Amino acid sequence: MAMDTGITCWLLVSALLVMLMTPGVGLFYGGLVRKKNFISMIALSFVSLALASIQWIFIGYSLAFGPDFGGVFGNLDYLGLSGVSASAGTAADPPLVFMVFQLFFAAVTITIVTSAVAERIKLSSYIVFCLVWLTVVYCPLAHWAWGGGWAQQMGLIDFAGGTVVEICSGFAALGLACVIGRRAGYGEYALEPHNIPIALVGAALLWFGWFGFNAGSALAVNSSAAVAFVNTNSAASAGTLVWMFASWYRGKPRSLGMVSGAIAGMVAITPAAGFVTPLVAVFIGAVAGVLCYSMMLVRIRQKFDESLDAWANPGMGGLWGTLATGLFAAAAVGGYTGLFGGNANQFLVNALCAGVAAAYAFCMTYVVGLSWTARWGCVSPRTRNMSGWTSASTASGHEVNASGTFPAGL
Repeated sequence: MAMDTGITCWLLVSALLVMLMTPGVGLFYGGLVRKKNFISMIALSFVSLALASIQWIFIGYSLAFGPDFGGVFGNLDYLGLSGVSASAGTAADPPLVFMVFQLFFAAVTITIVTSAVAERIKLSSYIVFCLVWLTVVYCPLAHWAWGGGWAQQMGLIDFAGGTVVEICSGFAALGLACVIGRRAGYGEYALEPHNIPIALVGAALLWFGWFGFNAGSALAVNSSAAVAFVNTNSAASAGTLVWMFASWYRGKPRSLGMVSGAIAGMVAITPAAGFVTPLVAVFIGAVAGVLCYSMMLVRIRQKFDESLDAWANPGMGGLWGTLATGLFAAAAVGGYTGLFGGNANQFLVNALCAGVAAAYAFCMTYVVGLSWTARWGCVSPRTRNMSGWTSASTASGHEVNASGTFPAGL
């Protein structure tokens, strides 16, 4: 097939937009940690991007998108990008362009996982963990959903990564936080973000990049891309307003809460972006705002130290979005029908695959984390026992009192 320059150009632009999301996560997280750890959090996002790029070229792309091997992972036909051509093949865009587009998905996913180890990770340990995690957790999940694996064969519909990126990163962060345990002093000190404007800039980059993330996943310049583009903004806006009103009800609206709501809405619409109408996207985003806000409160009450709420936001938001895709998918929009269109099987498949993805990401990350800490160690002894850490609750702009509780304004 001849190369379609319009589609190829759009995928390259979308890849650039998705790439911006990795430093966007770094800035968002960096604004929420203490000042002394600001540079290290941003640097960690660049390390993640670099490591994911090399791993993806050598083996990651082949494991995720190589010819299917038992429905579990791809074989090694594309090892070192062997046979991945820069010329158009069976598709209108070159396989090499699709490869780099997916590379940036892998990079942003592992960057989200750093939420679980913010302010306390040793760089040498993180390098080992990152490479292993991408190989044994991310790549199999990507193959299951998008590369011809068992989930795709069963009929899972996941437009842009509800299972592969959101559920994977959120529940992986939960598993990793369980391995590491609470930081000394957690819940005993007043915790505040050090630079709210920087966190807001990071969130703005995420909102901007998410258009490429979702609309680019149409892999074409067509109606599906247009619907995904509009739905992304619609869900983000709904999530922003719902989170704002929820926090306002408890006291007053906060800027970090608003952008956390936007992220929750975009997370939830990711698997459904090209399959539902804009009005449904507003509903999905609104529910995500309430759900993720509630999960954050649950985590705070339980004093669970998952530093920047990757589980409460991407994890639970992605779980809701994958289920919502099975509920609301409309054939008139994306060619698939969900439960409310009379196709109960689609909802059951999506629910099963979401559950398996969550369990696999959590359990495998827990196992990798245990092995990693036993061999390499993970937490810097110099920092683990220091007070004044930034709490995960600051992802919503709320300060935790010295007693470990949250103020009435939350």
